[in-house]
Amino acid sequence: MLVPKHKAFYISNTENKKQLLKNITSGLWFKDLNTLKGAVFSDVTVNAFIEEETRHGHFDVQTTTKNSLKNSSEGERKRALLNHILKSNPEYLVLDNVFDCLDVEAQSKIETTLAQLSEHTQIIQIATRKRDIFAFIDAVYVLEAGEPKLYVETNKTDTKTFTEELPQPYETERETFNPLIKLNKVSVSYGERPIINNITWQIKPGEFWQLIGPNGSGKSTILSLISGDNPKGYMADMILFGIKKGSGETVWDIKKHIGFYTSEMLRGFKRRDTIESMIISGFVDSVGLYSYPTDMQITMAHQWLTLLNMLHIKDKSFQFLSNGHKRLVLIARAMVKHPPLLILDEPTNGLDDADAKLFSELVNKIAQESETAIIYVSHRKEDFIKPDFIFELTPNQNGSVGNKVG
Repeated sequence: MLVPKHKAFYISNTENKKQLLKNITSGLWFKDLNTLKGAVFSDVTVNAFIEEETRHGHFDVQTTTKNSLKNSSEGERKRALLNHILKSNPEYLVLDNVFDCLDVEAQSKIETTLAQLSEHTQIIQIATRKRDIFAFIDAVYVLEAGEPKLYVETNKTDTKTFTEELPQPYETERETFNPLIKLNKVSVSYGERPIINNITWQIKPGEFWQLIGPNGSGKSTILSLISGDNPKGYMADMILFGIKKGSGETVWDIKKHIGFYTSEMLRGFKRRDTIESMIISGFVDSVGLYSYPTDMQITMAHQWLTLLNMLHIKDKSFQFLSNGHKRLVLIARAMVKHPPLLILDEPTNGLDDADAKLFSELVNKIAQESETAIIYVSHRKEDFIKPDFIFELTPNQNGSVGNKVG
């Protein structure tokens, strides 16, 4: 038997993904696919199954938790879809950004499965991150004017995008806390299921931390404790921004000190607000702008827009931007008040290499030029993001334990 010729497309997020999938599966570019039975692993496929679930109320794709795809995490969806596809024994498989939202262990398992599959099934991979391209791929393509061309490695010079100084806080007199966050032997369980066990962690002003751990290790639980959203916090020994948890504080007493960004936030911003309005809305923590801003707020917003090289497009719709540039605006929105703490939850999910580098440069700049502490949460190490410290969660039967790494 001939070993299949495996291919990869290394693309940016500006490419038309649906058209790319159509060109591949139609045999337009690869005539040998016309006679083979194929399958597509993609968010496009997942969304089609979710639509079927919504319409007909039954689950064609089974998750390990027996949840619907709609009510499952991104990681659960990916694992369930891949298992569903492999049961049909396709002769070729198109894989679109297969590693997004998966922890290191899950990625390793999928990579092993697909390496074994590649011995008898043709693999066509679509990747926006070069590091994700499988070792068994024979040829890597890029798109030029919508047509596939073989990828040629080039040596790019490392240039800085954000050359202006970081805008300074508009308030000269601000309350200070040291430490900002103090968790002392904190444990959380839900029913009989322990989530975290005996977590002790202290975050001081200006520190840059990365919080790591596999799916289900309790990263989101810790974030919800720090942000005041988790009612379990009232029974825990914690000090948040000088306040002893459970001493009569409101959630707002805590949240006003935190800037927050998660890749899921993009789904919540569907209005056609201008880029300028999106940044100004950070002063009042609203989705959209409902009152006329002050001169100071406009000035500060323009300073951030200048830093982002977007002042000339300030009146364009936020929806006009690429996903990568939307994230830059949302980071600026979170930072306009220079909060004591900035939380970045899986911020590079779904970004291509160029946008991930751009995003990382802005985060590093904030870490270096402000007094804001950062908690950066990620499944994977991001080459360009440079935290000072790493706090790692390690699951066990009594709940995840946490340790400072390095």
